[in-house]
Amino acid sequence: MNTPTPTVSRRDFLAASSLAAGALAFPSIASAQHKADRIKIGIVGCGGRGTGAVNNALIADPGVQLVAMGDVFPERLETSLKNLSAKYPEASGRIDVPKSRQFTGLDAYKQVLATDIDVVLLAAPPGFRPLHFAAAVEAGKHIFCEKPMGTDPVHARDLLESARKAKAKSLSVVAGFCWRYSDRRSLFEKIHGGAIGQVRGLYHTYLTGPVKPMPAPETRPDGMGDVEWQLRNWMNFVYLSGDGLVEQACHSVDKMLWAMGDVAPLRCTANGGRQNPNPGGNIFDHVTVHYEWANGVRGVMAQRQVAGCYNDNSDYITGEKGMATTKGGLIITGENAWKYNGPRVEMYDEEHRELYKSIRSGAAHNDGEWMCQSTLVAIMGRMAAETGQEVTFEHMLKSQNSIFPEHLTLDMSLPVAPIAMPGKTKLV
Repeated sequence: MNTPTPTVSRRDFLAASSLAAGALAFPSIASAQHKADRIKIGIVGCGGRGTGAVNNALIADPGVQLVAMGDVFPERLETSLKNLSAKYPEASGRIDVPKSRQFTGLDAYKQVLATDIDVVLLAAPPGFRPLHFAAAVEAGKHIFCEKPMGTDPVHARDLLESARKAKAKSLSVVAGFCWRYSDRRSLFEKIHGGAIGQVRGLYHTYLTGPVKPMPAPETRPDGMGDVEWQLRNWMNFVYLSGDGLVEQACHSVDKMLWAMGDVAPLRCTANGGRQNPNPGGNIFDHVTVHYEWANGVRGVMAQRQVAGCYNDNSDYITGEKGMATTKGGLIITGENAWKYNGPRVEMYDEEHRELYKSIRSGAAHNDGEWMCQSTLVAIMGRMAAETGQEVTFEHMLKSQNSIFPEHLTLDMSLPVAPIAMPGKTKLV
């Protein structure tokens, strides 16, 4: 196998982190094979992705049953349950969520985890992910964890510590980095097998339109507090979403790391800013990051969320013997020319299929290490763009940059942090 020259490996990444020491003291718990026909699941975060995750779970394993739901907002839970029930009628037995197992408010996740579910699907806005993940591990639940794994380095490292505890407890953890569960596996297996030789350069794009534009301030209903307004428009606030690079284009950052054998880059620089007005929000709408590895490989990640522009969501990986791309198919050109002609893999279903397979077999599956590393590398790029400074991965393992508010309540006052200004915003 011809993989990139290791520099900062997964093992080095964990060893360099202060999290590694405490995790080793956690006792190992043998994973028992799940023999019950039913696997009971609960969902935390009932928006589009959460509702989609439930549907994927029900497709993936005929024994999965939804029994508990939680969301901050009652109407979001009700809409989700209504849509799911229309697809899976009562007679199917796939959905059993009475009022007593419908929970709302910021503490809804605690109530979902207090039920007898086997698996929890975590799909609330990313800022909540480390808090919800830690509670799920403490409750002994298997986890499907949507990407990304946090919005700042402090909390992303917290989730890594929780993921190591999950591993010690033999709990399965599957990440929502869905491309790793797609037919692109065939392409990356070719890359790791030496089909393009040593990787020399990477270029990844996530050029698209706004996911959810920020409403005008005057449309905010009378009496709606700061936190509710921000939660209802969470894509537009860095502490909740991580911004477009971390929340959405983290998929492309993850594929960059995947191509590099999950070796973290040494450092990065970036350009970014806000092209279009976003009154009340504080995310950039474009970021281009230049990553550098210790073996001299450079990678470019171009992300943009601007309407009316050329769109591209592709990967271009150059090696000493050829190039691999996902543009127009899964293709390798050069000495070992190849094109994928196999079946299409429904990746959203496949990630759940592998989760429930691991639970039924008793062979725990844990994506914890690489999913947290990919998140940290995405946050690293955002921080470089926000500050205009070079940011090292070593810095990410030590940074005290913590942007998610402690003790968040719906009635608290929460002024929006000003949008970052490269050259003025300090690197923390």
